[in-house]
Amino acid sequence: MQQKKIGLNTICTHVGEVKDEQFKGAVSPLYMSSSYAFEDVDVKRYPRYFNTPNQEALCKKIAALEHTQAGLIFGSGMAAITTSLMAFLRAGDHVVLQQVLYGGTYNLVVEEFDKFGIEYSFTHGWAPEDFEKKIRSNTKVIYIETPSNPLLTITDLDAIGKLAKKHGLISMIDNTFASPVNQNPIDFGIDVVIHSATKYMGGHSDILAGAVASSEENINRIFALAKNFGGSLSDYTVWLLERSLKTMGLRVKAQNANAQHMAEYLFGHKAVTRVYYPGLKSHPDHELAKSQMNGFGGMLSFELHEDYDATQFQKELQLIKPSMSLAGVESTMLSPTKTSHALLGAEERAKQGILDGLIRFSVGIEEPEDLIADIEQALEKVRLGRVATTS
Repeated sequence: MQQKKIGLNTICTHVGEVKDEQFKGAVSPLYMSSSYAFEDVDVKRYPRYFNTPNQEALCKKIAALEHTQAGLIFGSGMAAITTSLMAFLRAGDHVVLQQVLYGGTYNLVVEEFDKFGIEYSFTHGWAPEDFEKKIRSNTKVIYIETPSNPLLTITDLDAIGKLAKKHGLISMIDNTFASPVNQNPIDFGIDVVIHSATKYMGGHSDILAGAVASSEENINRIFALAKNFGGSLSDYTVWLLERSLKTMGLRVKAQNANAQHMAEYLFGHKAVTRVYYPGLKSHPDHELAKSQMNGFGGMLSFELHEDYDATQFQKELQLIKPSMSLAGVESTMLSPTKTSHALLGAEERAKQGILDGLIRFSVGIEEPEDLIADIEQALEKVRLGRVATTS
């Protein structure tokens, strides 16, 4: 069976599984060994070299899901991001980065790159010309994130892919928010696709992992650094991630539908001043999102009216969990200024449009009516508390 001719859920379920040749079990056996033979073997296996049986198999699944030749898995999303960027950058090089990024990525760049003599520029927008303005003679990489965290901005994949090729650059994307279910950047000319596999790939808020997918040539280059950085993943976590990926297609499509429902509900709510979700026609990049995404994702953000305290609102929630991270089957909310983007200074957050009243909403697979009821009761308590305080 050829991978290109099978569907998403079939890839999730069957590609990259380890065959149980001994007992014929229906799921991949788990090989926990950290020590393998080196004589008279086809592959000299070593966990830090990303080539144990479970590691190798999972990399094939990641590659198949992102329509690439090869993949690598890491101990975290930041390990995947750091290793990928550093594999293509050295002292004297320059990288162009999208204006709004995950806070951890931003912090990596501003805290560490100067130490390595790597120059960097952040764009002032998301249009192709904003990126081209920042390209220098020593630029090697363009790095984007779409939809972005936490404002769900959309960057034109096809335009960035073409721009990178025009200037002989490597293009990279953090594809975490979309997941391979909703977006395959390689199909639009992007070179390297990165994921925090903790999120939609894992999907159950119980593992930490990262993933990279690209051509054989690019993956070999990333691997050459990865084996020295040591960001490999334990085989037990690899096994859990493969298990989780089997249901990713089903989970993400349910989350897409729920997020659309919740975005439309919040958009018309008197307590909400703004909703950020590419599935809304009011989103400035709605048409662009339609052209490059298979679904609009399970993530949205919204700003509460100043009469409602965002912190107290989250404390009053009973079903939705005020919790860090995202993309689990359970719905969660958080304040980016206190969590994902706390490492950014207040001035930088304001420049990016990340305000104190902003709430990031990771929509799970619950019934949307139950999520709405929870939000309503929390808002009512906050409103009544405000009235009591001011009366």
